[in-house]
Amino acid sequence: MSPPDFLTIANASRIAYRRLDAADGGDAGADGPGIVFLIGHGSDMDGTKALACEDWARRNGRACLRFDYSGHGLSSGDFLDGNISSWTADCLAVLDALTTGPQILVGSSLGGWLMLNVALARPDRVAGLIGIAAAPDFTEDLLWAAFTDDQRRQIEAEGRIALPNPYSDEPVIYPWHLITDGRHNLRLRGGLDITCPVHLLHGMQDAEVPWQTATATAAALASDDVEVTLVKEAGHRFSEPDEIARLVAALDRMTAKTG
Repeated sequence: MSPPDFLTIANASRIAYRRLDAADGGDAGADGPGIVFLIGHGSDMDGTKALACEDWARRNGRACLRFDYSGHGLSSGDFLDGNISSWTADCLAVLDALTTGPQILVGSSLGGWLMLNVALARPDRVAGLIGIAAAPDFTEDLLWAAFTDDQRRQIEAEGRIALPNPYSDEPVIYPWHLITDGRHNLRLRGGLDITCPVHLLHGMQDAEVPWQTATATAAALASDDVEVTLVKEAGHRFSEPDEIARLVAALDRMTAKTG
């Protein structure tokens, strides 16, 4: 695989990215919105879902952009320095510098929260949203709300806490500022002034982000064009072949609406 390109943004972070231009794919739909993939917490741009989006874009003549947030993958920065605000800023910088015209944002887990932030900040640039196990407000509803009193005291006193990682023997470390910054970005406490088409995919066996998050997000959105697809046997990763097929179908359906 060839090395990625890099974008230096305002805070001097070097954001690693891979961009497929519409001209690199087929010619069908080349004038329609491009695809921008927003990764999950601790993930990178070379994951199964990101590559599936790029494969779809290549087959359909669409532009596609995938990238690593600061502190993720091949981008510069310390993972523990990042938070919802800084990763949103990464997304906005990449959208502004590396894409033109309307885009369809595909957000996985954390990326599903960030796509809402981007849609609110750049409504004229977002043609549609596809969430995969989208996790808005997870810092408050899934972390802080689940902490014991001792864990709350620990993270406040020590500035971080280590929790078991369902995908690795290494724990996940959450810094205190991730919690406090998240409180400035909560999206499910009121209405969301997002009017573009939205499709939320969520597995009902998701042990990290409950599927009810998808229905709560749908209820908060101002858009009248919101679909929620619940997959009974799917988990959080949503990367099995039949689950990827649902993502591909969602891309087909979204682009049929947005052009």
